[in-house]
Amino acid sequence: MRLQGKVVVITGAGSGMGRAMANRFGKEGAKLVVGEIDAGRLEAVVAEVKQAGGTITGLVGNVAKRDDAEKLVQTAIDTYGALDVLVNNAGVMDNFEGVANFTEAQYERVLGVNLYGPMVLSRAAVTYMKAHGGGSIVNVASAAGVGGGSAGVVYTASKHAVIGLTRNTAFTYAPNGIRCNAIVAGAVKTGIQGSMDMTKMDQEAAARYGLWHALAPAALEAEDIANLALFLAGDESKLINGALIAADAGWNAA
Repeated sequence: MRLQGKVVVITGAGSGMGRAMANRFGKEGAKLVVGEIDAGRLEAVVAEVKQAGGTITGLVGNVAKRDDAEKLVQTAIDTYGALDVLVNNAGVMDNFEGVANFTEAQYERVLGVNLYGPMVLSRAAVTYMKAHGGGSIVNVASAAGVGGGSAGVVYTASKHAVIGLTRNTAFTYAPNGIRCNAIVAGAVKTGIQGSMDMTKMDQEAAARYGLWHALAPAALEAEDIANLALFLAGDESKLINGALIAADAGWNAA
């Protein structure tokens, strides 16, 4: 098994890519600590992993809250005695607002989950990993992190920032045996649309983004992202650091 004995924290594990990762990693021998804001979804993924013979601990929380974010890392250390892998997967969308129409509330909500959470979790993980021989951090970015035509300004800015977080972490802590890579996810069949308020869409901006959306060759399954995350989490990718790996069926080639 490719993650046998490794202790892994995954955020946003109750649905979509995070849920697929939890199930895939559990089958590969990882000891999991998973975070999710929705208690019902958390209960479901914990049950799935356990039913398949995996080892998992679930915590309800919001990564935009410092205490909730830090608790995930501390629980991994306290429960399983280590932390080998952190997957910053939790994310929310904006309502496709251009910069003329974003709100402070939207900014705080999206940047809180998409950027502040990964930064706090990375801080806690790196602090531990530096003292214990290194580890792997996998950030789930987006096509919106390398371009400007797929989502609103707040989401786009948050994912560009995740790219910066990835590169800075990779370069800074490479001497400590810590790797940090980003999955640049394209169109993936997940439930993230549920974090949007369709009644408040910026229709003018959304029409512009639709031009680029029409170029998407295909929508990936959540399991496709989980397979890539598994590779980046494990020892097979030990020399890959600071990489931005597109998983988008060629969308960004357009």
